[in-house]
Amino acid sequence: MTPEDSPSKPRKSDRDPVRSTGSGEGIPYRTLGRTGEKVSLIGLGGSHIGMQPTEQESIRIIRTALDNGVNFLDNSWDYHDGESEIRMGKALGDGYRFKAFLMTKFDGRTRESAARQIDESLRRLKTDYVDLIQFHEIIRMEDPDRIFSHSGALEAALRAQEAGKARYIGFTGHKSPDIHLRMMELAADNGFRFDAVQMPLNVMDAHYESFEKRVLPVLVKEEIGVLGMKSMGGQIILKSNVVTPVECLHYVMNLPTSVVITGCDSLPILEQALEAARSFRPMDDDVISAILAKTAAAANQGRFELYKTSDTFDSTHRNPQWLG
Repeated sequence: MTPEDSPSKPRKSDRDPVRSTGSGEGIPYRTLGRTGEKVSLIGLGGSHIGMQPTEQESIRIIRTALDNGVNFLDNSWDYHDGESEIRMGKALGDGYRFKAFLMTKFDGRTRESAARQIDESLRRLKTDYVDLIQFHEIIRMEDPDRIFSHSGALEAALRAQEAGKARYIGFTGHKSPDIHLRMMELAADNGFRFDAVQMPLNVMDAHYESFEKRVLPVLVKEEIGVLGMKSMGGQIILKSNVVTPVECLHYVMNLPTSVVITGCDSLPILEQALEAARSFRPMDDDVISAILAKTAAAANQGRFELYKTSDTFDSTHRNPQWLG
């Protein structure tokens, strides 16, 4: 079986919703790899949904994003013990589900644990399918081998896709370009090609263990959708005091990303992200060089990329039982 013949190719059905495919409220849209799906340049990060004191505030953030042209929603089975998915599921009522390209992630590495988590996510999100499911936190060199093994999580993802519970399949990780490349190598060995890949892309990554330099070109060549995350490194990059939030967002938007996923824990932060997308213009080489020059020293040894250099962001390290 060749990658072109891979079961990861989307299975269309009569119940696939009709979504907005142009620019909404000035938000640029890009194409998600070879899927042909039109997705908003910025996506709403799910890890910041659930932080709000009330679910009404979370719902307001999600619906305001959708009303302003953002259609890509990120989430995960493990965010805030499922509360992020629960609140997003409530926000997607009243017809909002059909405005969204909905993605969630799962941690299970076995067929059984992955299948259980996928079904739990669907129940919380109050939907019978998601547009994209992703293997979450591919952060260990053995993770790809577990997923592609007999009775591994890939079997659950493919069964979910065949059953109409998911349209596309991808994976995420924040630790090392080597692990991402290993995941894609095993996929190719198994005649499979991912529809999307999520990874850290930011002004610091370009200098240290760079996903931009090592993984991004492979994704572009293979027409795999590029989901950029950690544009501000969970706010840690901003503590370097060398770049602004908008510079961080614009730098990643200037890369061949399909979506730049950003955490918005309040309406003012959401508005900042919306304005960054509306105001984005392609950056010339001089502007890029200037940003890289002023971040080079701060980026030394990943000091502001703790997701690469520590277990600070590794939720499955603290909860290994989630892996199954």
